[in-house]
Amino acid sequence: MPVAATAAPAAAAPGTAQLPPHFPDTLALVSSGASVLAVAADATERAAAADPSDSLLAEAARAARAAAQQAAAAVAAAAALHARPPARPHLPAGQALPNEPGQESQAAGTTPATTDASAAAVTEDAAATEDAPVTGTAAAPDSPESPDSPEVTAARENLRTAEDARDRAATATAAAEAAAEADPGNATLFSAARKARWDELKAGKAVQKATAALEEALAAAPAAGAARPAQPAGLPAPRTLTDEEKEERRAPKPQGQWLIDGHRPLNDDERIKREDAGLAVADRVRNIYALQGFDSIPAEDLAPRFKWIGMYTQRRQDMDGEQTGTLSNAELQDRYFMMRIRLDGGQVTPRQLRVIGEISSRFARGSADFTDRQNIQLHWVRIEDVPEIWDRLAQVNLDTFFGCGDVPRVILGSPVAGISKDEIIDATPAIREIKENWLTREEFANLPRKFKSAISGNRRQDVTHEIQDISFIGSEHPEKGPGFDVWVGGGLSTNPMLSRRLGVWVPIEQVPEVWVGVVRIFRDYGYRKLRNRARLKFLVADWGIEKFRRILEEDYLGHPLTDGPAPEIWPGYRDHVGVHEQRNGRFYVGVKPTVGHTEGDQLQRLADLAEAHGVSQLRTTPDKELLFLDVDGEDVDDLVAALDREGLSARPSSFRRDIISCTGLEFCKLALVTTKARAIELTDQLEERLGDLDVPLKISLNGCPNSCARTQVADIGLKGQIVTDENGNRVEGFQVHLGGALGMHPDFGKKLRGHKVTSAGLDDYIVRVVEHYKEQRNDGEQFRDWVLRADEAVLQ
Repeated sequence: MPVAATAAPAAAAPGTAQLPPHFPDTLALVSSGASVLAVAADATERAAAADPSDSLLAEAARAARAAAQQAAAAVAAAAALHARPPARPHLPAGQALPNEPGQESQAAGTTPATTDASAAAVTEDAAATEDAPVTGTAAAPDSPESPDSPEVTAARENLRTAEDARDRAATATAAAEAAAEADPGNATLFSAARKARWDELKAGKAVQKATAALEEALAAAPAAGAARPAQPAGLPAPRTLTDEEKEERRAPKPQGQWLIDGHRPLNDDERIKREDAGLAVADRVRNIYALQGFDSIPAEDLAPRFKWIGMYTQRRQDMDGEQTGTLSNAELQDRYFMMRIRLDGGQVTPRQLRVIGEISSRFARGSADFTDRQNIQLHWVRIEDVPEIWDRLAQVNLDTFFGCGDVPRVILGSPVAGISKDEIIDATPAIREIKENWLTREEFANLPRKFKSAISGNRRQDVTHEIQDISFIGSEHPEKGPGFDVWVGGGLSTNPMLSRRLGVWVPIEQVPEVWVGVVRIFRDYGYRKLRNRARLKFLVADWGIEKFRRILEEDYLGHPLTDGPAPEIWPGYRDHVGVHEQRNGRFYVGVKPTVGHTEGDQLQRLADLAEAHGVSQLRTTPDKELLFLDVDGEDVDDLVAALDREGLSARPSSFRRDIISCTGLEFCKLALVTTKARAIELTDQLEERLGDLDVPLKISLNGCPNSCARTQVADIGLKGQIVTDENGNRVEGFQVHLGGALGMHPDFGKKLRGHKVTSAGLDDYIVRVVEHYKEQRNDGEQFRDWVLRADEAVLQ
């Protein structure tokens, strides 16, 4: 029978512990959950009575009734909590309280440590212990024993109640779903199962809120120490900082650095992340949103948390660029999603590529694009189709998780790792170790902002290491042999910075350890107050490279790193377009879809081509290319010809090879102008009017100032703006940057102040500048070198 309504709890007696503000929400959830459990029990018992021979239904009915009875008892216990006297009275400061009867004595320093649900790192052993306590902030080893305050005691009771309700809700969900599966045509059972799942998710959120309330109570308690995420076994535990250390590492103003300013959220994004882990939204997608549709998704899941599962809402098609700055994100968004399929190291098999192509054709209107982080993006994805897409991806060991959000993004890797003649060391084992053993840990699910990584052992330095948060680049130590040079603190956007050498040589066995240490520094000291200063590059710039290395070695590694020489910089093309011999005598063939644009049907045909030519491994690249590995010499010409028929040349012009663009106005809510389609038109025009160039010429089209297509480090960087044309009309256009570069002499391009180019006039402008370059260049002079000495008038 349904649980009777519970009377409101009596007012607390004087001296009763003040309950945390989250408690009424938790009590309401417990009561709601108890009612749902009772309904589920009734429905399951009816189903069992209708089919007495079904033992599964009988067992489900018994389990559902037991869960309902336990929930009713929990409601009564929770309601009585208001009137319960505090476990410990208030005492004068410094006065200890003897242990209560039946309570085990706790030695000083053994108070359990708080686990921050959004960022704590737990050991694998602790994570495997289901009944491990969620406990308070650890006192320093030399702290005197400190009793719980009444507020902490009440918060602990609140958390225990919430955890009990969550566990009972999970039991009820299992029973209700089993009953629904046993009788698929029973709409009542199906509805009860879905409601039970929803209440289980709400109960989980109540646990997270109760955990946060306990942490707040502990932080306010006199004897509470600084909250610390637990460290995985085998790595040094972080020390409690002294006042002098805090002062040395503190930003000029409070910036939300966890180990200095505490965990109190300083903006809405931090609050949302603290209230519910980003990946938790995946269950809600499967069990609620995919069933109930787009309108069932709350704003705080739709905008921040969907990033953790690799999804953004795309832009409405009827919104032009001028509306970008005047409308909110919610007003600009469509009811469809961009979905990012993660390919660490750019590794993909023909079978995986075929599945991505099939998903594109069936669920994404045929859309597909290679990205400059070696992923593949789809558009036009409906929320109703996401669970099936995930299931299809999982069948070939792919997913979308951590494709976006404040997490470690996909790890860039050399597209020719393990096969190239130019390789110093194969970085594949290090990428695999990080992906399989570290990325899924909860401690990395709440960073201040995105964290971009690159690992390449190739002499070409083919992963744009100068603009990553952390990069490991192949390097040969004169005594120790092949390993990696480490760079930190790079990034573009509106405040571009090139990464800086840490000055160390790292063997491949230490790459995961150093990567983890740097991510933890970012987690603990990164600036969380302002989103536009929350990247690692700002911390590195403020601390300096020597201080950053010292803290990494002393606090996060527990040992010094080996000094290392700077690697030799590759002077030529870094990409892998064309036909190249591998070190095993076979060949790889690299092609460049213009600006990375492709289609689902084409991906399936490319998978067929690969298998027909004995290719078992494909790779994507940071330049939006696709590589076919291990091609027999006798098959090369046939494969190249087949790719030509697909419009994918292994010998493209310099313009087609080097042009890059962001998504632009077609799908991006931040964009001001169209980029991808415009870049394809521009490439066709340059080939028609200029033929080809004998040197690289990197052209970048960006739809907004955020530099997703690397505006500042292109030979010709074009930043989208709304400009005024010669007739006084507001039209799409670009601000021009000239002479940027990575590689031998990395630097940012020269901004032509006051010079804007309309989108319609872009072809003529670039043709004019390139012709000036061809006329005036010296022998062997690169475009960026000519720009640095050219008269301003010829650059206009």
